[in-house]
Amino acid sequence: MNDLFSGLDADDLGNAGDDAFADHHDDDGGRPLPPLAVRMRPRSLDELVGQQHLLRAGSPLHQLAQGAKAGPAGLSSVILWGPPGTGKTTLAHVIARGPGRQFVELSAITAGVKDVRRVMDQALSDRDLRGMTTVLFLDEIHRFNKAQQDALLPGVENGWVVLVAATTENPSFSVVSPLLSRSLLLTLKPLEDDDVRKLLERAVHEERGLGGIVELTDEALEHLIKLSGGDARRSLTALEAAAAVALGSALGPAGSAGEGPEDGAAPGEAKIRVTREDAERAMDVAVQRYDKAGDQHYDVISAFIKSIRGSDVDAALHYLAKMIEAGEDPRFIARRIVISASEDVGMADPTALQTAVAAAQAVQMIGMPEGRIILGQAVVHLATAPKSNAAYNGINEAIADVRAGKGRGIPLHLRDAHYKGAQQLGHGKGYKYAHDAPHSIAAQQYPPDDLVGRDYYQPTGNGAERGIGERLERLRQIVRGRSK
Repeated sequence: MNDLFSGLDADDLGNAGDDAFADHHDDDGGRPLPPLAVRMRPRSLDELVGQQHLLRAGSPLHQLAQGAKAGPAGLSSVILWGPPGTGKTTLAHVIARGPGRQFVELSAITAGVKDVRRVMDQALSDRDLRGMTTVLFLDEIHRFNKAQQDALLPGVENGWVVLVAATTENPSFSVVSPLLSRSLLLTLKPLEDDDVRKLLERAVHEERGLGGIVELTDEALEHLIKLSGGDARRSLTALEAAAAVALGSALGPAGSAGEGPEDGAAPGEAKIRVTREDAERAMDVAVQRYDKAGDQHYDVISAFIKSIRGSDVDAALHYLAKMIEAGEDPRFIARRIVISASEDVGMADPTALQTAVAAAQAVQMIGMPEGRIILGQAVVHLATAPKSNAAYNGINEAIADVRAGKGRGIPLHLRDAHYKGAQQLGHGKGYKYAHDAPHSIAAQQYPPDDLVGRDYYQPTGNGAERGIGERLERLRQIVRGRSK
């Protein structure tokens, strides 16, 4: 069984990071210093930044973390859903520090059904014999298959364990319904800029962090905040890298002292300045929260199409850029643009479909990164074009009538009359050849009897459809024999 810490109680686990940090400072040259993100992991609710909407007094997470009794219902299992770096693992470790807790951690990447059942059996024994509550932290629960998730049900339902499961994917699609119904679903949000700023400043000054040996310029701090994308782990990792860059520059290529601080302070007393240049060398591209098989894939494309439909060209270009930078398949984007050209622009600007189809073909032929230029042009055309969904509504209404059984039969004069015996059946009799009529428009019945007079296409007054609407009214009058 992998990643099990059943031999550690909550206090031992919570102090592990501190011990590791202390070992680094031992004279015997012990273990390497753990990553800054690990050293700065909060040890109590007071140290947490962000997620305050989940940590109000009396909330389920607050009760779990404080070890409070939840009344006759007992403590609730929770599923923490949110993007990376928002504190899912941190919350699990804080919860584990509650009194009378035993913390067990499993990773869905390496654990199997046998591991889950072993934890459940041990948790039941610990509860009955030792009065200990087992907190089972299951990371990336979305990677568990149905059988593995089902193995959790007895322990969760009977209270043998308090499950704290973490996932970056929508639990509605990745977690089985019985487990969802037995747990509280809590959504974590990306950290706000102020949260990340507080976290970075704390990491710079606290002893378990950088211990005050560096100082961040305002420009460097803002750069790290801006590009972190609300990801605490990423911001701390970038800070650590930026500090290393600054330290390397200060010591010089051979690890000896360089020019030193301008104030001439004694070695060990001067603080090394971390500049924006150092921060840019550590992180120069913002993190993109995008999963091509998950929620972001659907949410961003939805916002993209709705921005085109709403004629907000700037928002549409933003979402296009977001998809391009995240590595979305440009052919997928192009297909959606083609659909939007007919669904949202339609006959208000018939050239929009031509542009969209040409863009799709060009992107397939040229590829990226140049394809971004073509996609951008198509998006600008569609977003700024007049809009009409009349053609879209028309085909939908026609399909609805067909599915409802309307449109019984085809008028005899419109039926195929080319084969032997067709005329004896009356096929083609009385058909008027449109090109023999004035303006090539003949008055005769085209739809089935029960759909005569049914208008599917209702053009708007937008763009080219204004003229189409006027022409369509005259066409319908002539074809239906109502012309004056």
